[in-house]
Parts: sequence; C-alpha cells; structure tokens
Amino acid sequence: MSSTILADIDFLAPSHLVARQLIGVTVLVDGVGGRIVETEAYDGEDPASHSYSGPTDRNFAMFGPPAHAYVYRSYGIHWCLNFVCREEGHGAGVLIRALEPVTGIETMAERRGTRDHWLLCSGPGKLCQALGVTRDLNGRSLAAAPFELAPAPSGIDVVSGPRIGISKAVDVPWRFGLAGSRWVSKPFR
Repeated sequence: MSSTILADIDFLAPSHLVARQLIGVTVLVDGVGGRIVETEAYDGEDPASHSYSGPTDRNFAMFGPPAHAYVYRSYGIHWCLNFVCREEGHGAGVLIRALEPVTGIETMAERRGTRDHWLLCSGPGKLCQALGVTRDLNGRSLAAAPFELAPAPSGIDVVSGPRIGISKAVDVPWRFGLAGSRWVSKPFR
C-alpha cells in the first residue's frame, strides 16, 4: 500500500482539511503542471458529493484508498481531477479547480489551443486538458508516475467560500483558494 502522506499532507484527513492544505502544492502530470491555487472539498456525508449515494461504476475510485486520483467527466464534456481522502470506503475527495501554470507551459498551450496563460488551467476542465488528464488516470496513486506532488511553500494565505456550480449544500464554505491569485477560476467574495 502506498503512503497516505504526500507533499506534507495526510490524505487520511477530512477532505476540507486536505483541500485547504493543497493550496500552494505543485502537481505535475508527466512533467506538466503548476501550483494549485483553487480546490473544493467533497465528503460522503455531503449531498453535493458524487459519493453521497454510495459507490457506482462512475465514482468507485472515490471510495478507494487515499492519495489516489478520482477522474470523472463533467457534463459529458470535461474531465475533472480529484484527490481521494479519508480511509478506503468512506468516499471523500478534493476537486482540483485551478492551477497557476509553471512547468510545461508550451505543452499546455498546445493542448488547450491558446497562448493566454490564464486560460490554461483556470477551471477543472481546462486544467485536465492542459495536463493531459483522462479517465486512464482514474484510481491511480498520486505517489507514482505520471503524478508528482511537491509541498507548498510556507506562509500560504488561504481564502475560502462556497463551492461553485452545485445545487445542494451550496452554502458550505469548502472552496479554497490562494489569496490574491489571478489564476483562480472565479474570484472569491
């Protein structure tokens, strides 16, 4: 079994704690990626979570071991990358909403079809396209290739607010971001 501690974060912790701690962490997929600037937490007891109604063919990875990827397609169009938290069988995770592009920017620009750096990773679908994330990575360990995580620098200032694009538990403040970052998908209020 792989370690549950990566980039100085214990992925056995509740998803809202992991989501906050992921701000500033660098994530690379096959050497392409950047600094996480926006996340959202989801838990099995949360009606907005894919895991709320129990395991399905779509969400089975969310119930898997912590520190693994849960990749799903949103609206049948965009891939979304989540990091699984809590103990196996619980069903919790963190949606990676936005990155500040740092490494492999030319590859990201080619995949996204834009030179505008803000448009590369400023949303979960955009960042998956930029990083080349597909369903093939569903259930894969974050501790092994193609993933690489590096700890956040100290002194990160994190803001929080309600999650985006959900219709249940809309007031839960489990969206986290790097304070003042221009790379988030939508400003925090």
